[in-house]
Amino acid sequence: MREGESIACHDCGRLHGWHALRVHERARCTRCRRELYRWYATGPAVRPSSMVAVTLGAMLVYLIAQCFPIVSLELSGLSTSVTLLESIGVLWREHMQVIAVMVFFFAFVFPALEFGALLYVAGGLWRGRRVRGFDACLRTVQAARHWAMTEVFMLGILITAIKMTSLARVVPHPGLFAFGALTILAALVMRFEPRALWALGDRYLRKDPYRPLARPGGGALVACHACGLVNAMAPGPAHGQRCARCSARLHRRIPNSIVRTWALLAAAALLYIPANILPVMVTETLGSGAEGDTIMSGVALFWNTGSPGLAIIIFVASIAVPVMKLLALALLAATAQWRSTWAPHGRTRLYRVVEFIGRWSMLDIFVVTLTVALVRFQQLATITPGPGALAFGCVVILTMIASAQFDPRLIWDPIEPNGEHHA
Repeated sequence: MREGESIACHDCGRLHGWHALRVHERARCTRCRRELYRWYATGPAVRPSSMVAVTLGAMLVYLIAQCFPIVSLELSGLSTSVTLLESIGVLWREHMQVIAVMVFFFAFVFPALEFGALLYVAGGLWRGRRVRGFDACLRTVQAARHWAMTEVFMLGILITAIKMTSLARVVPHPGLFAFGALTILAALVMRFEPRALWALGDRYLRKDPYRPLARPGGGALVACHACGLVNAMAPGPAHGQRCARCSARLHRRIPNSIVRTWALLAAAALLYIPANILPVMVTETLGSGAEGDTIMSGVALFWNTGSPGLAIIIFVASIAVPVMKLLALALLAATAQWRSTWAPHGRTRLYRVVEFIGRWSMLDIFVVTLTVALVRFQQLATITPGPGALAFGCVVILTMIASAQFDPRLIWDPIEPNGEHHA
């Protein structure tokens, strides 16, 4: 980006002038205090060669993690081991196709899309050219990054391994260490922000800057939700107008944000009841018959068997977090609908918390997936998924979509109309 060029805050819509930062500096919004960008997203700190090296390493480790078994169980001379894809296959055969599809996309497809698209773009920048489909690839990275859950899956592996030690001997395999390394590399890849890459492409690959900002006929300034470029809108409705840089459709606010948020919250609240009442797993052991385990009974099992730390983690991720998300999003939607001016900073921080913790509720689904796949000892012990897992997985998806549909700029609109003001 050029010095002084306008950028917009994602959370409140305020416009700021872009300036290069010194090492370890961060730029924050003057109104809501959201971080706009960091020093490594500007200037020489962004090196395409570094992006290629880190992303290529992540892709190679990802392939190792998918090809090798994660852990194995040994019980009475019997042994079982699984890869991620084998675990998904077990779910599919147990008639839990919806859960199988969720795990397939969150732990397999979306990480692959993020690493693959980012490697393709970074390789082009390294060679000094803008690759074909540059904009579509960066939008893919943005979308896949929101849903990729490598770190949540890694925590699910650790919890499953600790849980299984009371049943059988747990033996780690290369897949376990690969997923651990992948979690670290995925955190490093997160430093390469798509919006910074759009700006990098502009700075090094384009000779002519984009048209200067102006308000033709009184039109508004609107930030692109994808690449962040502030566009000068033509007068009239925004429908059909597209970003001058990435060609994404422009809109001043997410269309029907509050209505969609309420609809998704209502569906999630209805499903939350069977998610906690119905069993998420059914255990069949020799001489004991079938016994169902709900989320709360799993928490109690860890607590009573001397693992209070794991009990607290599962309670927070699977019970406290979903309830908090439902209540927080309901509060945000209601106050935005009433155009309340109450505590805008506090409500914006609440939105950021909801956005950050949403993915961690999938922890219990990953634990169920691995447990069902590992405990397949024929007549001795078998665990199958229960209907509660399906309901809980749907609750997680619906609340994540609801948080994505809520537009936080609606919090600030009653305070400063339209939100887009220069600072």
